[in-house]
Amino acid sequence: MASLPAPVPARADPLDTGRLMADVTRYETFGIHRYGLESADATLDWIASELTLAGLRVSEQRFRMDRQYVLKVGTLRIGDKLIDVVPQWWPPEDKTSFDITAPIAPGGLARVSLPYDRGAYLNDGHRARLAEAFAQKPQAVLLDIAHPSGEIFTYNVDQAAAPWPVPVLLVAPKDANLLQAGASASVSVRAAYRRDVKGRNVVARLDRGRGKWLVISTPVTSWFTSTCERGPGIAGFLAMARLAKEKFPAHDLVFVATSGHEIGHGGMEHFMRDGAPKPAATAAWAHFGSSLACRDPVVRAINSSAALTPLVDRHFAGIAGTRFTAEKAAIGELREVHAAGYANFFGMAGIHKYFHTPADSAAAVDPALLRPVAKAFADTLAAIR
Repeated sequence: MASLPAPVPARADPLDTGRLMADVTRYETFGIHRYGLESADATLDWIASELTLAGLRVSEQRFRMDRQYVLKVGTLRIGDKLIDVVPQWWPPEDKTSFDITAPIAPGGLARVSLPYDRGAYLNDGHRARLAEAFAQKPQAVLLDIAHPSGEIFTYNVDQAAAPWPVPVLLVAPKDANLLQAGASASVSVRAAYRRDVKGRNVVARLDRGRGKWLVISTPVTSWFTSTCERGPGIAGFLAMARLAKEKFPAHDLVFVATSGHEIGHGGMEHFMRDGAPKPAATAAWAHFGSSLACRDPVVRAINSSAALTPLVDRHFAGIAGTRFTAEKAAIGELREVHAAGYANFFGMAGIHKYFHTPADSAAAVDPALLRPVAKAFADTLAAIR
């Protein structure tokens, strides 16, 4: 766990690079941010405290998700080599924790290799490729995805997906050369399933009675520590809260920090059902998504509804990224926003070199991008009427 960042003066400019970076590194100190873990819950406590200090009325929104898989440790031994493995969610119920020794072969520990598609979500193509391996009746599948970092990479899943018929174990591409056909290998996984898993969103409001709302949202949970995936977005989100009283006087504001993103967007779905202002009462929705200020971007998307595109193009002119508009802009949790009929939305989302890998840390953050990105959000919000 990283050491605590140096304290930042309480009256520092909310868009100051040092203050933004302090929030990024503070996020990292909590460790793995997976939904249902105490470390993720502690992160939400910290965000709530920062929103309170910003002078907003803070509440929590409790909800439950049907299941979560809690991994303690996963290893693969081949000869004298011992490497880490991570199950791809969702493992079969009867193989929550298990030990398997078998040859690397179609009927033993089957091997599947997938190209890296620069996506974040498990899709039908991935499932079809794995189904071919399952047809050989293996005891488990060893899956290596050709991620450019060389690290284990995992995909987001949803609550509705059926468990795999046998465990699917992610192997880092840097270790894939060990997976020689016919070699004997031993897999050991210790984990547990949890049911009806408690979660919560943190919600903060500044209700001035204007009758028109600005909504500002960001996800908090993730697969690993995920500092560059989540940290810059959370830092920008907190900066908007600290600016709220002075910078955005024309509207009422609601901030929501959601949880459950990586296993089905549970927090955002709950907020949309209970807590979000109606589309007709919403002037705009701003979403701080993933990987907004990272050193090695694979994808950086600047997203906006058609109505807000001219405004977003003006204020994000200095931010490099691919522009997506209307339906194509409904990326990540903006898909729920768009589907619910919000006409005015914008945000950013991206993928960087260590996205969805255990190696994602504060070292992947580009501090020089933090202020320009946060300022682009602030200027866009301030210009909305």
